[in-house]
Amino acid sequence: MLKHFCLSSPPKKILVIALRHLGDVLLCTPLISSLQQTYPQAKINVLVFKSTASILEGNPDINEIITISNKPGREEHLLLVKQIFRHYDLAVVTQCGDRPYIYSLVASRKRIGLVPDRQSKGWWKRYLVKGWVEFDDVNTHTVIQLLQLMDVLKKPRLYQLTATAPKALHTALPFSNYAVLHLYPLWTYKRWTLEGWKHIVHFLLEQNVNIILTGGPDKNEIDYVAKFHKDLPAQVINLAGKTSLGQLSYLISHAKLFIGPDTGVTHLAAATGTPTISLFGPTNPIKWAPWPKNYSRETNPFIKKGNQHINNVYLIQGKGDCVPCHLEGCNKHRESHSACLDSLAPIEVETAINQILHTS
Repeated sequence: MLKHFCLSSPPKKILVIALRHLGDVLLCTPLISSLQQTYPQAKINVLVFKSTASILEGNPDINEIITISNKPGREEHLLLVKQIFRHYDLAVVTQCGDRPYIYSLVASRKRIGLVPDRQSKGWWKRYLVKGWVEFDDVNTHTVIQLLQLMDVLKKPRLYQLTATAPKALHTALPFSNYAVLHLYPLWTYKRWTLEGWKHIVHFLLEQNVNIILTGGPDKNEIDYVAKFHKDLPAQVINLAGKTSLGQLSYLISHAKLFIGPDTGVTHLAAATGTPTISLFGPTNPIKWAPWPKNYSRETNPFIKKGNQHINNVYLIQGKGDCVPCHLEGCNKHRESHSACLDSLAPIEVETAINQILHTS
């Protein structure tokens, strides 16, 4: 369901509010591109957490990236209010939380956004916006859900993600034929086994494909990848914690293939156009699968169950009658394991690798 809203005149300044994780922010870029195409004279600013701002670096559709801490103090809140107060002709809310809606009320008198359905406790938020789309957490991919906000405005959609602008590495790699492996998602319940990853490392080396391990700056992630790396052949390169997102975008865009779990970097990999193998367990791929490059349809790219291949994205799903449960692991908390991923056989990943290597 949605409610249309027609602007009386083209907006000169638009604020898009996306206070979510890294991958969620990247999935907003088709909406941002669509707004820029529709209102080419408008300046589009985006409000995000400081921890996710780098995913939008170099985006040509964005005039300014405004940041706020995940847990800001009173002074930081006041500075943001002063910065955005009634500065915009249109505020676009990409999530249903209270905080984004408060910021939208401060920023503009004209607002559109995603709203909870009428059975949810936040159903009343539809009365805070001029036009809205009812949020669907099960049957609509996030990219399509966000693009429905263009339907609210009765304007055309653009479907392509805008990857982080690539930045070359400071030193050249010793090889050109390589795969990027990104082992570490933020939460345990999205992780594959280290035994499975080790099997894939040796399989790729047997195919004469070199390997680069990547990871973010968090100490736990760096330590996790370093521990895995120490038992691997010497030619495997570990760059975990040593690259910016722009450099990671460069690495992935020049790779033969990328393999990663359900994480923001896997969404980035898909956006670069590189063949991307995505390992999914409890998460619903209809809603959260990486968006394939050059996919421009109104229908979801992936179905709920099974291994699938759309354009440059190869989705490998853990097995089980309960998959995808859309829960946080078998014990229903973020640090629990997921049996569907623990039992995922390396042969499933090998099959996708062979498809990529034999068609490139």
